[in-house]
Amino acid sequence: MIVTACENGPESVAAGHRRQYAACGVKTIRVLIADDEADVRGALADLISSEDGLELVGAACDASETVELAVANHPDVAIIDVKMPGGGGQRAAREILERLPGTRVLALSGYDDHKTVLQMLSAGAVGYLVKGTSPDEIVRAIGRVVQGQTSVSTDLMSGVVHELTTHLESEETRADERRERLDRTQRVLRGEGMTMVYQPIWDLRLRTVVGTEALARFSIAPERPPNEWFDEAAELGLGVEMELLAIRAALADLDRIPDGAYLSLNLSHRTAMSTLLLGAIGEMSFDRLVWEITEHEPVEDYETLVRALEQLRARGSRVAIDDAGAGFASLRHTLMLSPDIIKLDISLTREITWDRRKRALATALISFADELDMAVVAEGIETQEQLDTLLALRVRYGQGFFLARPAPLA
Repeated sequence: MIVTACENGPESVAAGHRRQYAACGVKTIRVLIADDEADVRGALADLISSEDGLELVGAACDASETVELAVANHPDVAIIDVKMPGGGGQRAAREILERLPGTRVLALSGYDDHKTVLQMLSAGAVGYLVKGTSPDEIVRAIGRVVQGQTSVSTDLMSGVVHELTTHLESEETRADERRERLDRTQRVLRGEGMTMVYQPIWDLRLRTVVGTEALARFSIAPERPPNEWFDEAAELGLGVEMELLAIRAALADLDRIPDGAYLSLNLSHRTAMSTLLLGAIGEMSFDRLVWEITEHEPVEDYETLVRALEQLRARGSRVAIDDAGAGFASLRHTLMLSPDIIKLDISLTREITWDRRKRALATALISFADELDMAVVAEGIETQEQLDTLLALRVRYGQGFFLARPAPLA
């Protein structure tokens, strides 16, 4: 390094700097300049050459040339334009500091936005000056950085500090929010606030119950739909654990479900493929279980999912496609999984009496299921008109508020 310990005096003129360097015993500071504008390079070169304590060792016009000149000349200070060709000042600063850690980088730019300031500082610059800074201030900045100080133009500092403070506050807020989300999810996983309700699935012709779907409900704050609880758990990496909690709770009620009726359990493809699923179920009989696989999110690995579902089928259970007609590529999803049951999404049922497009889609899915010997269950039946339309379309099974609301087992 090229410094002896001394402090800057109050003089700001060039002659004052020369006397300051001489009084402090500072040897010549070797300076490299880099800017793609010839006028700026010329002005900086004249400034450096006019200072007795400074020596100009090179002038570059792009990032690559800047790095080459720095490696060849080992400057004490490199004044680097932010927006140069060849990768910009950030690239030049990083590469110079990787090879010459003793070089001090001063960023110089007409771009006074705070994002650029932070990017250059993160690249290793120890100072940042806006083009148009006075020659005296540039010389002072060179003197400060070679003595191990930093130098950022005063007109930038308040904005940078504000942006850094805002960023840190935002990070802290996000961390607090994540801790809150994690805490309430873990409370549920510890057994607080989740209960199970059951909605019957009917034979629409005979008006008899053939099955019941297990649905989770949450009683702790915030009050919101159950799917948002499961989505949040998945975002926190606890989605499988949350689903298994609901599955275990529903299986504990299996003996209370009427004989001859099946228990339908919701299952994401992630949980279906998890090695934890079979362990959570244990050795109990599967012949009364139906696994509902949702199609609201894409499946990236059908091969693994199909193998996982085959393990469940091998133990006697059946597979249903939930929310058919509402999500990703219904027919492809169904073809890949070859379900035993297709459940028409509530969005089809709700509008099936008056929306020709929805009725046509439902009709296509029903015909598809008939051709492949799959049962069809209509979800969300809320009126007699919907029920009549579904029966006219030869839908045999259904569930919804018109037939029975979800409720705890009697």
